[in-house]
Amino acid sequence: MSDTREPVPVTVLTGYLGAGKTTLLNRILTERHGRKYAVIINEFGELGVDNDLVVNADEEVFEMNNGCVCCTVRGDLVRILGGLMKRREKFDGIIVETTGLADPAPVAQTFFVDEDVRRATRLDSIVTVVDAKHLSRRLADSPEAEEQIAFADLIVLNKMDLVTPEEADAVERRIRAINPTVEIRRATRSDVPIEAVLGREAFNLERILEREPEFLETEEHGHHDVEVVSMSFEVDRPIDQDRFNTWISGLLQLRGQDILRTKGILYFPGEERRFAFQAVHMIADGDFIPPAKPGTPRKSRIVFIGRNLNRPQLRRGFEECVSTLTTPEDRQPA
Repeated sequence: MSDTREPVPVTVLTGYLGAGKTTLLNRILTERHGRKYAVIINEFGELGVDNDLVVNADEEVFEMNNGCVCCTVRGDLVRILGGLMKRREKFDGIIVETTGLADPAPVAQTFFVDEDVRRATRLDSIVTVVDAKHLSRRLADSPEAEEQIAFADLIVLNKMDLVTPEEADAVERRIRAINPTVEIRRATRSDVPIEAVLGREAFNLERILEREPEFLETEEHGHHDVEVVSMSFEVDRPIDQDRFNTWISGLLQLRGQDILRTKGILYFPGEERRFAFQAVHMIADGDFIPPAKPGTPRKSRIVFIGRNLNRPQLRRGFEECVSTLTTPEDRQPA
């Protein structure tokens, strides 16, 4: 007997490293809109951090590590979607947050070339978050940034608080040169209306085929910058906050041009909450987030994504931030 249920709408959330995708995702998961979403998060790196940066919500969150969703782990995407279809009554839609290095073409392609996925889901829209401050640099050194704009049905032009009106207008002109018909919403901290992001029914296959006639061919054609690497480090003792601030500030000032993205989940002595640290080049931010689930090891992790990274130097610097103080709360569970 054939399945007569409506296909599940899927929103692909993309954008270059540090543009603000996770901030937008957290807004979707916390605002009251009466809908439930299954979330698939893809990270580029050895240790996952993004799953900890996503708010603790009722939605089902699936994390795909150590690969780009546009290439090596696309089979995982198909597998997870297949598993979700077995309990589709539990959610109203699916959100796929891609790594910042993903070419969205093969991601979108998955929803057309895999027969089971095509029957069960409907690609609703591709939403690209753009960092207004750093877009010109990204377009110069990263072809993925241009592809993310070209495939977008909606551009969230983020971090408007970091640019002048004249700079914002210039960025919009760059975007229009790539994708003349895309809707652009200006934002600070991804503060766009949720109804502008979800349920748009905006994906236009004909427009994509005009840009990439080979779009529906099954051969892989997603590539990302091979010079960009991810390095991740983990320690099982708390971090001295002052040491970390001094180290990371100096590091980003010195190497910020090469370090595209920094993300960390840190534990400080005597503090149950975790500290979420994020940086884009030399612009850094951080805040406390709720404690992990009881029994979770108190391990501090940091991830660097960039070019010309020195693994031993970064590892040594992070390990030198370990605190000499230990409280009962900091001891690892047996």
